[in-house]
Amino acid sequence: MKEELKAIREAAERELRGAQDRRGLEELRVRYLGKKGKLTAILKRMGSLSAQERPAVGKLANEIRANIESELAARAQELQKAETARRLEREKIDVTLPGTRRELGHRHPLSAELREIEGIFIGMGFRIVEGPEVEYDYYNFEALNMPKDHPARDTQDTFYITDNILLRTQTSPVQVRVMEKQKPPIRIISPGRVYRSDEVDATHSPVFHQIEGLVVDRGITFSNLKSTLETMIRRM
Repeated sequence: MKEELKAIREAAERELRGAQDRRGLEELRVRYLGKKGKLTAILKRMGSLSAQERPAVGKLANEIRANIESELAARAQELQKAETARRLEREKIDVTLPGTRRELGHRHPLSAELREIEGIFIGMGFRIVEGPEVEYDYYNFEALNMPKDHPARDTQDTFYITDNILLRTQTSPVQVRVMEKQKPPIRIISPGRVYRSDEVDATHSPVFHQIEGLVVDRGITFSNLKSTLETMIRRM
């Protein structure tokens, strides 16, 4: 029986060295140390030994069991280290490569939409012109044929700063300023914020955006306006 035990130890050690993964180790453990394993089968036969032989065989069997368990644990650790090394090799990062900076933010939807519309009109030969949001009464009303008694001048509709200064209610003052400084032909759009003394609801806001266009030239007709609007809508 001692020779059988020694043969089991040698076979187990040989198979342990050849094990390539955890599954193979588990199969080996069951084959030698399981309930129906080779070493367990020999231990079950110890009852047939004489009283003199039993202690020596039992001691040898326990030593072999302990040895197999120890080598199983050691081999499992080796396989784990090898797997970790392979994974690190696959997933290694070159820390010398320049990093990619994260974007700090994104353009606001209103700004993005304005830029898109501006790009469309620039493609049609228009120029982008902006004007002051704090405007004179003259440019916001009088120069646009809105006399002193016009309903739009009501303080309920307009934010007045002084009798002569207000927050513009439209971007039309830009058109007046451009025509004062530039002779025809003129082809501009004037996007920007405007202000009205409105209560906030689904269709009203005290601050919103407008985009106005102005074309001054010879031979300009309603068909030019129509084609300009159609082109803008198609490209949006």
